[in-house]
Amino acid sequence: MRLNRRQFLILSSIGVTSLAFLAKLLGNQSAQSTYVQPSKDIQPSLTPTPAPNPLLLRFISVADTGTGAQGQYAVAQAMTQYHRQNPFNLAILAGDNIYTNGEFEKIGAVFERPYQKLLQQGLKFHACLGNHDIRSDNGDKQVSYPGFNMQGRYYTFRRDSVQFFALDTNFNADWKNQLVWLEQQLSRSDAPWKIVFGHHQIYSSGVYGVNQPFIETLVPLFKKYGVQLYINGHDHNYERTRSINGTTYLICGGGAGLRPVGRSEWTEHSASQLSFAAFEVYADRIVVSGIGTDNRVFDRGIIHV
Repeated sequence: MRLNRRQFLILSSIGVTSLAFLAKLLGNQSAQSTYVQPSKDIQPSLTPTPAPNPLLLRFISVADTGTGAQGQYAVAQAMTQYHRQNPFNLAILAGDNIYTNGEFEKIGAVFERPYQKLLQQGLKFHACLGNHDIRSDNGDKQVSYPGFNMQGRYYTFRRDSVQFFALDTNFNADWKNQLVWLEQQLSRSDAPWKIVFGHHQIYSSGVYGVNQPFIETLVPLFKKYGVQLYINGHDHNYERTRSINGTTYLICGGGAGLRPVGRSEWTEHSASQLSFAAFEVYADRIVVSGIGTDNRVFDRGIIHV
């Protein structure tokens, strides 16, 4: 604090106690003199902190499951453990549901018993047909089996803000009509999230590699109508791609057995690991997690709307 001549003369004539009091008083006056009145145009913000986006849907996907062997049970146990901590009631079953030849009489051993605890808690599977499934009766019994909730060899259903489109990707599929149907359904959909699933791969760093016919027929439809995610099996591994023209391609074929997998220019994560994929859907993103039989998340990625 800087004193003027008048203040100095006053201070020099009073005692120590009075001096301390007066110095404090003058200090307060000096501090008050520097206070700036806020502009009338500036008002305190009354906008509340926005709440985090709520979870709209949680589901899982798995494929190439139907062995009834130890590997399938290990993945089923991991799915059950995940369900305890993160409840969900939808599972995408992306083909090869019954090994080795789609013999429907095995349905108890390869589906109902491995997933018994989840089925008892109301988990609803939606399946599509794999190449092994069509070896017996062309998979007809699987299509009509209530536990697979198939409305045909290709079909669509909606959960909350997500519309799912199931395809028959086998060589003997009715491709002429199926492609027309798929484009019609995609064009009519007003769902913010569009997810297509089928058994066969499109982009893969596994044994089967790139599926050029599907790149020529399906990929343009996905781009045109804003499909954000394609889920499949066939290759017995896990692989998540980066966004390719707006679509992420996810292989979740480690549901019972494994084959090797490499990496490609489009790969975000790949692993030869018994596993399933879990999805949490929000208004602005889908969080994808690869979960192994040790119940640990070994991959996590985000798909944006």
